[in-house]
Amino acid sequence: MAKKQKIFKPKARKPRGFRDRLGDEIVAEREMLARISAVYEAHGFDPLETPAFEYTDALGKFLPDVDRPNAGVFSLTDDDDQWMSLRYDLTAPLARYVAEHYDGLPKPFRRYAVGPVWRNEKPGPGRFREFTQCDADTVGAPAPYADAEMCMLFADVMEAAGIARGDYVIRLNDRRLLTGLLETTGLAGDGEAESARRGIVLRALDKLDRLGEEGVKLLLGPGRKDESGDFTDGAGLDAAQIDRVISFVTATAQTNTKTCARLREIFEGSETGLVGVETLKVMTNELAALDYKEDRIKIDLSIIRGLEYYTGPVFEADLTFAAKDEKGRPVRFDSVGGGGRYDGLVKRFKGVEVPAVGISVGVSRLLTALDYKKAGDSAPRGPIVVLALEKDRMASYQAMAAELRAAGFRAEVYLGGSNFAKQLKYADKRAAPLAIIQGSDERENGEVTIKDLELGAELSKNIEDNKEWREDQPAQFTVKRTELVEAVKKTLASKP
Repeated sequence: MAKKQKIFKPKARKPRGFRDRLGDEIVAEREMLARISAVYEAHGFDPLETPAFEYTDALGKFLPDVDRPNAGVFSLTDDDDQWMSLRYDLTAPLARYVAEHYDGLPKPFRRYAVGPVWRNEKPGPGRFREFTQCDADTVGAPAPYADAEMCMLFADVMEAAGIARGDYVIRLNDRRLLTGLLETTGLAGDGEAESARRGIVLRALDKLDRLGEEGVKLLLGPGRKDESGDFTDGAGLDAAQIDRVISFVTATAQTNTKTCARLREIFEGSETGLVGVETLKVMTNELAALDYKEDRIKIDLSIIRGLEYYTGPVFEADLTFAAKDEKGRPVRFDSVGGGGRYDGLVKRFKGVEVPAVGISVGVSRLLTALDYKKAGDSAPRGPIVVLALEKDRMASYQAMAAELRAAGFRAEVYLGGSNFAKQLKYADKRAAPLAIIQGSDERENGEVTIKDLELGAELSKNIEDNKEWREDQPAQFTVKRTELVEAVKKTLASKP
């Protein structure tokens, strides 16, 4: 007798760092994107969509390792053996688009873009390998006024997304200060080894908030092992170089004016550094004049931005409110968006420098942070559920749902069978505020029964006797069929 062949059954699982999303989260993202996009459009930015895939060489040297395309990005080869990568962000595709259509575009070119991006990186709380970004960029406008405008736009976008003033700060720096620092620290050589060390130094400084001074010192020196046991190579700086770097990155003062004054002293004799100082001074004066002061936009010398294409001011949006996970442990979200000036990105394609500045909002991370902040709030309300008790009356049930939708309510008809208890259980799982019931008795009388599920759940906490519950029928009433919509409006209007 032949042996029965075992049928392969794949394990139902999602890849690490990715997630499934359903219902309320998707609606929340859609609504947040609509509010952010409205701010962008009000400032004169037009929408643009680009493909998910770009040729890997078009994405640029900012990738973690361009010799191994899968380090930092998800890549594959096309049928002509060319490497293609899922876009790492929305800015590199913009540079390719501008270069491709340069002659026909207005300058400055102002565009915004919304879409998913993918990063082959280690996931963490609020940090996923696939997430949504919402960007705005101005291509063709030099610093510093376009950069100041972008910072103000960033602050406006955070508040439109639902972050209250005082719960965020836009942190500002200039990459030319970092260039000046590297020059005065002896790391300005042109060799491959020096370039690699500079990259390690900049990435280390970008982690000051998360790792603290001691963690950054390890990355500047011999290297660091994280909690999982993974080891990150250090830059190999000596003690004097490390002290010089740390003294700069911790020089942020209480006010932007004081920070600029302190920086001017630090970079005396460094032409590159002083250009960065002057740019920050003009920007912060402009911002203060328009009431975007330190409580919203503040110079912070620890802001580096990891991508190497930034050439001038850089900015990052950080959340300042406290949040905890489901076990009561504090949760840190780091940046929920960033941006800066990248005058050399289009030059890779055109051969000439094209000034550009932009911001990118990490919508997925921002939504996760807001969810933590709202932990303990009441769950989002589901649709009204019209029960279907008689199969041959389905059209009339659908008509009720259609009337409710026309009045602006979410409503659906239960389509899973005629069992009354199962239908109510379904409505509870859907977080339905109301259930609409019309059996044969109600239909003959030209009526419908409205069951207030939210009120019923609240009242049930104080009723212990099943007989009392059945006899009193709390939170349930009957109205004329023609009065259905008005009764629903009145009932829901009375709720918080």
